[in-house]
Amino acid sequence: MGRPRMTPKRSDRSSDDGTRRTEILQTAALLIATSGLRTSLQEIADAAGILPGSLYHHFESKEAILVELLRRYHDDLDRIAEQAMDRLDDASPGSAFDRIVDLGSEIAQCAVTHRAALQMTFYEAPTSNPELAALAQKRPSSVLEAMVQTLRAARWSGYLRADVDLPVLADRIVQAMRQVGLDVIRHTAGADKVATLMCRILLEGLATVPPTDAALDRSAAFLAADEVVRSWSEEAESAPDDKGAHVRAVARAEFGRKGYEVTTIRDIASASGLGTGTVYRLIGSKEELLASIMQSFSEKIAGIGWTTVLRSDSTPVEKLDALSWVHTNALAQFGDEFRIQLAWMRQSPPDTPNIAWLFTKRLRQMKSVLVEGIRAGEIAIDSPSNEVLARCVLGVSWIPENILHDIGIRPSLLHVRDTMLRGVINREQ
Repeated sequence: MGRPRMTPKRSDRSSDDGTRRTEILQTAALLIATSGLRTSLQEIADAAGILPGSLYHHFESKEAILVELLRRYHDDLDRIAEQAMDRLDDASPGSAFDRIVDLGSEIAQCAVTHRAALQMTFYEAPTSNPELAALAQKRPSSVLEAMVQTLRAARWSGYLRADVDLPVLADRIVQAMRQVGLDVIRHTAGADKVATLMCRILLEGLATVPPTDAALDRSAAFLAADEVVRSWSEEAESAPDDKGAHVRAVARAEFGRKGYEVTTIRDIASASGLGTGTVYRLIGSKEELLASIMQSFSEKIAGIGWTTVLRSDSTPVEKLDALSWVHTNALAQFGDEFRIQLAWMRQSPPDTPNIAWLFTKRLRQMKSVLVEGIRAGEIAIDSPSNEVLARCVLGVSWIPENILHDIGIRPSLLHVRDTMLRGVINREQ
């Protein structure tokens, strides 16, 4: 027997004081935040202690719940932005760093509170609901502007260098703060502590002695990383022009655009101009196809890129720089694979291990590099723990995709150097 679809009458809504509706939303948010967007209406109803039919008195569909969660998330961000703008006119004491951290911490806490909505903003959702699609893709314009103005005030005070591109830096900080909503970044630390650490890394940098671009460009680690990056292009140019390679290329694009869960072999066959039976014979099941695509991606970045950099005769700071060069080029060349991973995170629990990148191993390697740098006196940072520091540095070593597209590959590398390594503060103050 199918579930009844019930549209609440106006009288039902007017008699509802909002308590039950809010309870359902909170239950849905918790389930999605811990179990991913695979969470069904039946599971939400069970957790809320009501029958699915009763749930339809409050929300006509699962998408209606998702829309409301996203609305509340954006409303909270707008409220945070408004309060931040009001504080700029406040003459109360507080350092420029503290003001930036205050705003960043509020954004981070908002991301933690609205973890379910946050997952929905990671990539373009395959939905026929225009309101849901618009809310999922909506840029947090108000907090971005509030961060720009907060940074501008910091520059006026002499805290930031005059040459800093404030809109790019603001975008970077806001996106980093929103990442705090992911358990994989925050782990067991408090949102405010992680936000403070992220801000300190991006504003003040990790390197005790800020390295020059010329020195970094000629480091053994960077030269090794650059050779790996060039090999990706050469491999792509020499790849055999066969049907299997064509199907995998089409599948990457479809998985990246729509998400793995909702993309079917029929979709891939249609996009590749081949019959469904032919696609099955060429690549096997959808699961086998995904494994093949992501294994190749993992081997290029982690198996070759990371291994080559970490084995080089370079300092920890030079290795961090070279890893960011690998990441920046990987995002530029393998955007589809990157979006597949974001889609996986969106559909799965926030702390689900990365499907191809072996996150635990990368975390251990990053921690080793950072500990070596701290012991050698090359890296100085006030961190709650090496675990949290490694997670944060892993996060900021990847440039956001929109910034990469806006400013280009080399400028993106320089931006990462200016933030993660050198810092953007005015050291002559």
